[in-house]
Amino acid sequence: MNQENQTRNIRLAVDIGGTFTDGVAVLSPGDRIWVGKTLTTPSAPGDAVTTVIVDLLRQVAAAGMDVDANVAEMVHGTTLVTNTLIERKGARTALVVTKGTRDVLLMGREGRYDMYDLNLEIPRPLVPQKLIIEVDARLDVRGNTVKALDDKVIDAMLASLADMDVEAIAVCLLHSYVNDVQERQVEAAIRKAFPKMAVSISSSIAREIREYERMSTTVCNAYVQPLVTEYLGLLADRVNDLATGAGLRIMLSSGGFTSGQAAADNPILLLESGPAGGVLSALNTARQHGINEILAFDMGGTTAKACVAVGGEPLLSHSFECSRVSRFKRGSGLPILIPSIDLIEIGAGGGSIAHINDFGLLNVGPESSGSVPGPACYAGGGTHATVTDADLFLGYLNADNFLGGTMKLRRDLAEAALQDLASEMKMTATEVAWGICSMVNENMTAAARVHIAEKGHDPRSFTMVATGGAGPVHAVEVARKLQIPKVLAPIAAGAGSCLGFLAAPARVDRSWSNPTLVADVEWQALAEVFGTMRKDAEAELASAGAPRLGLDWFIGAEMRYAGQGHNVPVTLPWQELSTGFASELIGNFEQRYRQLYGNVVPNAVPQVMTWRLTGRSPIEDHPFRWGDTRTQSRTVAPGMREIYLPLKKCFKPVPIYDRYSLMPGTRLDGPLVLEEKESTLVVPVAANVQVLEDYTILIEIKEFE
Repeated sequence: MNQENQTRNIRLAVDIGGTFTDGVAVLSPGDRIWVGKTLTTPSAPGDAVTTVIVDLLRQVAAAGMDVDANVAEMVHGTTLVTNTLIERKGARTALVVTKGTRDVLLMGREGRYDMYDLNLEIPRPLVPQKLIIEVDARLDVRGNTVKALDDKVIDAMLASLADMDVEAIAVCLLHSYVNDVQERQVEAAIRKAFPKMAVSISSSIAREIREYERMSTTVCNAYVQPLVTEYLGLLADRVNDLATGAGLRIMLSSGGFTSGQAAADNPILLLESGPAGGVLSALNTARQHGINEILAFDMGGTTAKACVAVGGEPLLSHSFECSRVSRFKRGSGLPILIPSIDLIEIGAGGGSIAHINDFGLLNVGPESSGSVPGPACYAGGGTHATVTDADLFLGYLNADNFLGGTMKLRRDLAEAALQDLASEMKMTATEVAWGICSMVNENMTAAARVHIAEKGHDPRSFTMVATGGAGPVHAVEVARKLQIPKVLAPIAAGAGSCLGFLAAPARVDRSWSNPTLVADVEWQALAEVFGTMRKDAEAELASAGAPRLGLDWFIGAEMRYAGQGHNVPVTLPWQELSTGFASELIGNFEQRYRQLYGNVVPNAVPQVMTWRLTGRSPIEDHPFRWGDTRTQSRTVAPGMREIYLPLKKCFKPVPIYDRYSLMPGTRLDGPLVLEEKESTLVVPVAANVQVLEDYTILIEIKEFE
């Protein structure tokens, strides 16, 4: 191995999705990439991961790299936490609470998420009442001891736990977000009595106000922890067997990554890891082209999600829901208090199943065919029509060139599945196929429009960046409906989440709720709290491979005017906490408040509900380029294929191009289709299409109605 190779390193990224498991290897310096993709193996997710890693290392080796000693790390994202909560297949979990609060999980918010649904279904708690233990000890709202936690109470708690035969224990005591002393006592006693037990305490998982939400988050963490710990241990062994010495890094919902051990301790932070990668990939592409306002659009095999990002940074949310009883109805799921990129699920994915509802109308999703049995056209046993089947029937996908020809699609099976629906609805297969696509596009458009408006923006000033295997297929039509004039399709869009993993910084977040008027903040005491949080955060970042020097640190605050019910997030660079900080904090709060609501409230008093600390390694631009030879081929004459044109409402022949046979600077006119191994870009309307210098495709839509 020559000296040039010795100075290089390889990083791997693998994302397990509902239908496909994607992987990317990047060689640095140079950011040359190779992509692997295989069907997900639901019964043994690690099998698909192994297949992808082996394929990636084979591709890199074929390009002339000896990888044995050069794989530095693997960054991983997974739907394991999400699926475990949805399927209710986690550990048998007990819950320890303050006396008088054992009904919190059962009562929830005591609200109806749909006032007119007479058969309303409320999400069932993960812990049944019989596994909830009360301890007779209490703190007041400021964290002062009202009733101490004595040995007698602890012994009674341990005796109850010994009789329950549980695999995990969650601890959530009243007001422990301010003072965690009693929770730490309970944790120490449990760990001493049951040293192999998985224990989650709320002051480590979600140190924030809102009793129900904090308890729900802690329970969810405990519920998935044994399964995730086992999974990550097996995965680390697999990675080490295939690439000795490579560190395992885990993608977080917040848009950063952490160490495998930190992820095992707080697995709830992995909940939205895959979609977060898609947003980071979109932002990385936007930065390369000087674009400041984007709508990141990521559509995979199971869902489609979107995120507004302005100024190169995605907005973060610290409260959202999972495992909803009614998929698109807020309030029907389990509340979670973790930092997460502010994504909105806006529709179905390629594998989502079309069906006729109780009113005789066509619906799509939320059920998905997944990878097993898959859409009908996969010939894997699926018989229901899906979005992918409709895309194939409408000519958007090439049956003989799916995944570069390594997977053949069966148009006849797709047509048969569509015809079953058509016969029942007394329509043609074409009408049903376009109805499926049109419904999916309209649903995504409506949800994205509301999402953009809620953030105070106008979609006409945005650029859409499309990622995911199905994203480029539907992106132009969704952008057209939103009046978004430009769409970017980056290279390897079908593995966009993995590119986002490789562009992600190491990141850690900490929070501390202590509702206080800004005028009453004790700045010296607050500085001590932040000092403790930063020390703890630095240790976690070091375990994730981040250098101690050169890290970016930020102070955040969830603020409101005293008496209000909704918070406004404020973020400032790290600085000394003193009375001088108050004026800058209030200034930023008022600026953000005006942006959201038009004006500030006269004579109102600002209040901080929760303080936040964020530390991360610097964000770097990654101009990814292909490591294989696909961009070195000469221009290939386009073929022709009939596709369905939505504005003309009929099939018309359009040119079909091999995407990477087109050189940078090439300009084309839509309608057209650009095919590549990982995805297909469909431009079904009049548009200017340009191949940019880095092979990103820019579509400027000319035909909106």
